[in-house]
Amino acid sequence: MTAKPTRKSGLPALAFACLLWPAAAGAQADTSEPARAACPPGDRYERGLERVDEITRGQGRAVVEALSRTSPDLARYVIEYPYGDLFCRPGLTDRQRQLAIVAALAALGYTQPELKVHIHGALNVGITEQEIVETMILMSVYAGFPASLHGLRAAQEVFETRAEQ
Repeated sequence: MTAKPTRKSGLPALAFACLLWPAAAGAQADTSEPARAACPPGDRYERGLERVDEITRGQGRAVVEALSRTSPDLARYVIEYPYGDLFCRPGLTDRQRQLAIVAALAALGYTQPELKVHIHGALNVGITEQEIVETMILMSVYAGFPASLHGLRAAQEVFETRAEQ
């Protein structure tokens, strides 16, 4: 006869309940912004430039122009695939994409220039400063405190720059 394991605390059950709570509570996805319809067919680079301008309001284009001086091919790839293809897919809103990108870049911990551009982009598509700060706090768990602190420092610089404008 096998003895049943006993729990010394309710913590595992509580953690499991927290994982199930959104589904059990009938949580709905954020529908305040509809997912973007697929971009029209055409030149991936031109389509990508339009999307990067929508999101970054010129910052992305400036990065691409600077990169073009050294590596025009890489500059083209940076626009075609992410912005000409992926940012044109349905299924995620621009807000969702930008927040995911900000989290990923912060988690990497060594992408300050790119992170700043995408924090600007996140703010441009409606992400709040508080949501960005909360994302950086969350990164302390999954990417470590140094990455979280670097991300928060980049966010603070973006917030200050935007406040001055």
